[in-house]
Amino acid sequence: MTERMWRELVKVLGEWDGFEIADITTEPAGDDVFGLPAPRLVLVLQPKPGHPKRCSQCGAIVEKIHDVSERRVRDLPVGEWDTWLVFPRARLQCPRCGPTVEAVSWLDRYQRMTTRLAEKIARLAQVMPIKQVAAWFGVSWDTVKQIDRRALAALLGAPEDHLDGLRRLAIDEFAIRRGHQYATVVLDLERKRIVWIARGRNQAALRGFFTALGATRCAQLDAVAVDMWKPYAAEIRAHCPRAVLVYDLFHLVAKYGLEVIDRVRVDETNRLARPAGPGAVRDTRRVIKGTRWLLLRNKDTLKTQAERVRLRDLLRANRALFIVYVLKDDLKRLWQYRSVPAARRFWRDWRRRALRSRLPALKKFTVMLARHIDGILSHCRYPINSGMLEGCNNKIKVLKRMAYGYRDDDYFFLKIRAAFPGIPG
Repeated sequence: MTERMWRELVKVLGEWDGFEIADITTEPAGDDVFGLPAPRLVLVLQPKPGHPKRCSQCGAIVEKIHDVSERRVRDLPVGEWDTWLVFPRARLQCPRCGPTVEAVSWLDRYQRMTTRLAEKIARLAQVMPIKQVAAWFGVSWDTVKQIDRRALAALLGAPEDHLDGLRRLAIDEFAIRRGHQYATVVLDLERKRIVWIARGRNQAALRGFFTALGATRCAQLDAVAVDMWKPYAAEIRAHCPRAVLVYDLFHLVAKYGLEVIDRVRVDETNRLARPAGPGAVRDTRRVIKGTRWLLLRNKDTLKTQAERVRLRDLLRANRALFIVYVLKDDLKRLWQYRSVPAARRFWRDWRRRALRSRLPALKKFTVMLARHIDGILSHCRYPINSGMLEGCNNKIKVLKRMAYGYRDDDYFFLKIRAAFPGIPG
């Protein structure tokens, strides 16, 4: 290609404020991420005649030049060519600031790449793992992380900047990594925005949020959807005595499946495994084994006729499993009520049937529910839940898998906040 052709091609890059192309050269380089030759396009820039030079500290126009040094920085690639800029950067003798480098609008201070290349890397880092972005542009992993982190911090601001107007929240935890390491996340249900993340799932993890919120904004909270984790409830009551705790359906049904259905299924399997039983008893035990997920799923989610037949046979064969399965479906109806008196009547009927079942696991669970019934019935007045937050937790898992985990909690929390920016409001 001729120099004229190169000049036409590099026009797609735009202008470099204060500079113009003096020369265009090429030079060989190493292989790219695909193992193919990656040549370099070198653009030699020179200052535009008459263009004023400004101090990078105060922005004032400075005429006196202290010295000049050559800089070499990366710019957006042109096709398969990596683009490098070579230009003189002056150090000015500013009357106000002393010796300082000239301001270059398309280059951040101390950076070895142009602002637009950094922006391109930051955009790709939002949808691709850092390792792939670094390999694509031929830069280090740490460079991509630094660019992405700086861009996210500038875009999102501090968590404290988004705490005005909060009225209804959902609070839950998610696993950071194995070994029971968790983080607490707070979601603004009205704006669908994650407003706070902190390591841990104890009172201290929430205390920082309420401290940043302040007494005035804490008093403006109407309701908070949580599970029945005691540290969360204690911290909410300590800082927001006016806010109503709402225990949501998802966590309670999950707890019912673990503490009641699983326990009764295991107990019945062990009971029927005792020797000296007739052949019919052994056949019943064979029907129960391997039915854990079948019992935990809803009837309307069974996809095949074989699953529906097996569930029907299982419930016919075992009275205890029939009771806990039917009461599980009935318990969900409690969240359909919008009248507190009607919901309380339904709850009393459900509790009576559960206590008469003579199943220890079910009776224990019912006693626990009775202690939290006010928070459950709060759903009638404030029909909120943590379902949206569970969806957020699933997306957080995807973020972790894409990056094969995060070693930097602050950067990970920035990525999470960027994934759930909310809706304007």
